[in-house]
Amino acid sequence: MKSLPTFKPRPRDQVMTLAHRVLMLDSHSDHSYLHNLTAFDDGHYRLLFDLAYFVLQPGQADASKSQWSSLKKKFKRHEPLVFVFKDHGTVTENGKRYGYLDFGFFAQ
Repeated sequence: MKSLPTFKPRPRDQVMTLAHRVLMLDSHSDHSYLHNLTAFDDGHYRLLFDLAYFVLQPGQADASKSQWSSLKKKFKRHEPLVFVFKDHGTVTENGKRYGYLDFGFFAQ
């Protein structure tokens, strides 16, 4: 297994601003699907977001692999120094399901 890169923490407000921008469906909206952001000691972050971010087709229960990939690519378009973890998924918090995505910023 490959080892993870070294991450450089950033100020929380910078990371929150990035997360809000990425989790808006379009640039003309103020609505972000961000629910929570957790910082870890190694410098990476976990983003929890409302699964309504993903527009699902009738009969589709969960986001497709392509939709997750598009979200990861969107992060990279907004911030070239971001490393998005391969793993992603859903968690339940207070009875509600949220999507999660882990990421960090490359140390230079």
